[in-house]
Amino acid sequence: LVAEVEKKITEAFEVFDRESNKTVDVRSLGCFPNEAEVQELIEKMEVEEPGGFVHLEKFLPVVTKVLLDRRFWPIPEDVILHAFEALDEKKCGYITKEDLVKYLTEE
Repeated sequence: LVAEVEKKITEAFEVFDRESNKTVDVRSLGCFPNEAEVQELIEKMEVEEPGGFVHLEKFLPVVTKVLLDRRFWPIPEDVILHAFEALDEKKCGYITKEDLVKYLTEE
């Protein structure tokens, strides 16, 4: 189970790794904890990079534990559906991977 969760986290992390160097800007993490909880997670990841970048090797164990402990509640399904419908401009019932990556990283 841990390996499966880590694989999914790594794939999601790589979407935001714009320079393909196993780091992301901490502002790109997209979690929904409050500010104090975000600071706690960042401290656990030992962010040392100038400019606030997080290395995958430090990100992975922290986020894996957060997900396995079900520490943060997910966004309600109706909110996700509303967001999906806003992104599905052609009203075809799906979003391509390329469009989703574009929306998550550029818009």
